[in-house]
Amino acid sequence: MKIVFATNNQHKLEEVRQILGDSYEVLSLADIGCHEDIPETGATLEENAFMKARYVATKYEIDCFADDTGLEVEALDGEPGVYSARYAAMDTQQPSHDSEANMAKLLQKLGENNNRKARFRTIIALVRLMGGSYAYRINFFQGIVNGEITHERSGCEGFGYDPIFRPDGYDKTFAELGAEVKNQISHRARATQKLAEYLSEHNS
Repeated sequence: MKIVFATNNQHKLEEVRQILGDSYEVLSLADIGCHEDIPETGATLEENAFMKARYVATKYEIDCFADDTGLEVEALDGEPGVYSARYAAMDTQQPSHDSEANMAKLLQKLGENNNRKARFRTIIALVRLMGGSYAYRINFFQGIVNGEITHERSGCEGFGYDPIFRPDGYDKTFAELGAEVKNQISHRARATQKLAEYLSEHNS
């Protein structure tokens, strides 16, 4: 079964392809010739994921899913949340996905605050066409992993905030645990597993 994952992020693609397995041929945006800069102007993770999936599905007439992920830090009232990927750039008004700058800003804002509780939350929006490019069915799948923000970076695997996020029940950050472990317990893994279960039950 062919399905598009609305991303060109190789880290995400590899992660999702491993989870979905050989039952699905997961195509990237580049694979279908989509090179547009799809807007992510929603106020929530759900809105952003839906906007991306709907855009691709209706324009390219192929079933598509998209994700949006936020790191929500308790002591910062849920920041950076929906702005996680461009957290540091918000101060400069420049578009950016600079992970190092994002982590630096987060650690600086937290300072020595003893409340390091945080969670990663992923929303996947699946848009499946129903007999025409403008008729579709939408489903959402959520994955959450709770943990804490470390005081300094540790580990070199993963991406994004992985070097400063330690999931509950582990003494290592995502960046130290490696892809095999992370793909079993991460927020994206949990959301993707729900997606896979839904697809296997509604594969028609």
